[in-house]
Amino acid sequence: MKFTLSWLKEHLDTEASLDDILYALTDLGLEVEGVENPAEALKGFKLVKVREAVGHPDADKLRVCTVDTDEGETQIVCGAPNARAGITAVLAKPGMYIPGLDITISVGKIRGVESFGMMASMRELNLGEDHDGIIELEGGEIGMEFADYLAQHDPSKVEPVIEIAITPNRPDALGVHGIARDLAARGLGTLKTPATPTVAGAFANPISVTIEDAAKDGCFVFAGRLIKGVKNGPSPQWLQDRLTAIGLRPISALVDVTNFFTYDRNRPLHVFDAGKVEGGLSIHRAKGGETLVALDEKTYTMPEGAMVISSGGKVESVAGVMGGLETGCTDDTVDVFVEAAVWNTLDIAKSGRALKINSDARYRNERGIDPAYNMQAMEDATAMILDLCGGTPSEVVVAGDVPDVRRAYPLDTDRVQSLVGMEITPARQVEILTALGFEMDGDMAKVPSWRPDVLGSADLVEEVARVESLTHLEPKPLSRPTGVAKQIQTPMQVRESAARHTAAALGYNECVTYSFVDEKSAQLFGGGSDAVKLQNPISSEMSHMRPDLLIGLLQAASRNQARGFSDLALFECGPAFHGGEPGEQHVQLGGLLVGATGPKDVHGARRMIDLFDAKADAEAVLAAIGAPAKAQIMRDTAAWFHPGRSGKICLGPKKVLAQFGEVHPKVLKQMGVKGPAVAFTVYLEAAPMPRGTKVARSAFFTNDLQAVERDFAFVVDKTVNALDVVNAAGGADKALIEEVRVFDEFIGGSLGEDKKSLAITVRIQPTEATLKEKDLDELSAKVVAKVEKATGGTLRG
Repeated sequence: MKFTLSWLKEHLDTEASLDDILYALTDLGLEVEGVENPAEALKGFKLVKVREAVGHPDADKLRVCTVDTDEGETQIVCGAPNARAGITAVLAKPGMYIPGLDITISVGKIRGVESFGMMASMRELNLGEDHDGIIELEGGEIGMEFADYLAQHDPSKVEPVIEIAITPNRPDALGVHGIARDLAARGLGTLKTPATPTVAGAFANPISVTIEDAAKDGCFVFAGRLIKGVKNGPSPQWLQDRLTAIGLRPISALVDVTNFFTYDRNRPLHVFDAGKVEGGLSIHRAKGGETLVALDEKTYTMPEGAMVISSGGKVESVAGVMGGLETGCTDDTVDVFVEAAVWNTLDIAKSGRALKINSDARYRNERGIDPAYNMQAMEDATAMILDLCGGTPSEVVVAGDVPDVRRAYPLDTDRVQSLVGMEITPARQVEILTALGFEMDGDMAKVPSWRPDVLGSADLVEEVARVESLTHLEPKPLSRPTGVAKQIQTPMQVRESAARHTAAALGYNECVTYSFVDEKSAQLFGGGSDAVKLQNPISSEMSHMRPDLLIGLLQAASRNQARGFSDLALFECGPAFHGGEPGEQHVQLGGLLVGATGPKDVHGARRMIDLFDAKADAEAVLAAIGAPAKAQIMRDTAAWFHPGRSGKICLGPKKVLAQFGEVHPKVLKQMGVKGPAVAFTVYLEAAPMPRGTKVARSAFFTNDLQAVERDFAFVVDKTVNALDVVNAAGGADKALIEEVRVFDEFIGGSLGEDKKSLAITVRIQPTEATLKEKDLDELSAKVVAKVEKATGGTLRG
């Protein structure tokens, strides 16, 4: 949305500076995208007086001019036909940039005669199309800035042009009057009340208007008026300047009037050449296939259901979007039919998108115009046309009814202050809403017809806040609650936070990846079924819900490796999906290590990562979330882990807390990751929640009884896992046995090729009384019996 400063002041009585207005606009939510200040481009161009102009010795069309400047006398070679003694012109000195020519001039010789600058024309300074001669000015002192001269004599050429971005919910700000209303509410001036002329019809309107039944939900009201005997032609200079400044091309008085109201009051209008309208006008929905040569001289084929205006069985206009060329106004137009209508915004949007027409009328009609202004807009436009073009108006013909958009919402002044966080008195709140056009009836605020975006009490809070300005918010400390504050996070959120912090403390970088993955990757990790397939995926690479977080981490590792980062530590915390129904998901924390443990150094501390790095990190995360310290390590991990270099941490065969190990080489290959790579997945919901609700930690306890260690060596088959021996020994007495660890392995020799010896240390921690030798012997016997039963081995002598 563009407008000039003087145009704004037609609606706003203000002494505010341009900077103050620009700041207020952005603070009000009407973000300033740019300001075009023509005076800046004219800086340095000054007025000079031509004292003498003689013919060039070697060119009949050139004249050598002696020019008086603010720096003394200089010589200019000029080819303009009006270069003569006595005129006041505009000089560009050497080194200055000429915007209309896109060059920087310098001292030069023209046919052997030196020229120290250039006297400029209007087009060379981007001030118009006149290039027949240099600029001639009346009055003005030598050395005066040309921009200052224009500010005094022709301010429209140097006034600033402001461009603001309009959000879809603020159609009222698509008119200069609406922008002025916001600024007046902020306190930057007084909103001027526009005139409301009433034009009496001199005769009955001979052009009938009908809205077909099928189109009544698309056209609420259609008003039209015939004006006979108009004299179309160029619009007055003030109107042309106003339209040109905002980038519109003046066409004719009749068309320029409609463009003026489009930007001045956010009121798109249309004018038909009444002499080309056959019979009455019919508003209906297109059957599909009808064609129209529009005002942009392009031919459009109507889609089925589009709102159109027809006469004589031919489509004359795409309703609310663009008129037809055949019934458009020209300099020969004598009788004109003026239209002002309120359309269904959705119909306008559908028609515009289907036809790919982007017009000012469509832009405003699809966002919403003021329905209550429709009839007055007809009067305002009629008055301007009569003033500029003359003519005799008919009575207004109306089809349909102006839609009733009246509504009101309660204003809770205390709630406003609570939500905004500022002390805004009830009187000030009412003052703000009244300035914006709301009418107060007790505590009910009646919404003005030009604000379709206000749909509840929450919007009243927003209006008060943006006008009062959130820049006035002062930081204040939160009031200290009495007693202990209630916990805000759920236990699961607390657990997720602890897991995240722990992973980050271990040196991992957190990733946030999409919950959608491609089918091929999902199948690698046990997913990819139709149950988790998206009906409308945003791309073929995001067609299924992820079954495991490692997919996104491996994809991230692949991208990083492609950019030269080989050593990676990545983690992510979030949901994975094992079904498509609500609740068929589980929260994971996945970690991935790729490459080496650190950079190269002279001490040789760098090594390639292994599965024990993943195991240690998984155990650290489990400890942070409060998982039981005593857990079993078992095999039988998921298919995407290496079968011989992975494990899972369990509380039992069916209660899996985490998995860890090397990522399967086939998976790495298909995911494009260069190994080695180890990973772990912690199932945050699997660990049992604490039974108590207390927040404080338990008192620190140290056992005052001496721990005892006993060593055992078992001869077992070569295929027996050391883990089976450890688990069996630990299960002999879970209350007394604190830890079991393997400290030696011997294979072959006198044991034979199919046997091995595993030596373990069992740490026994008494809790109630010091164990006697008899107690230790009984416990040792239990350990031997448990291991022999679980593994088939024997105690080594």
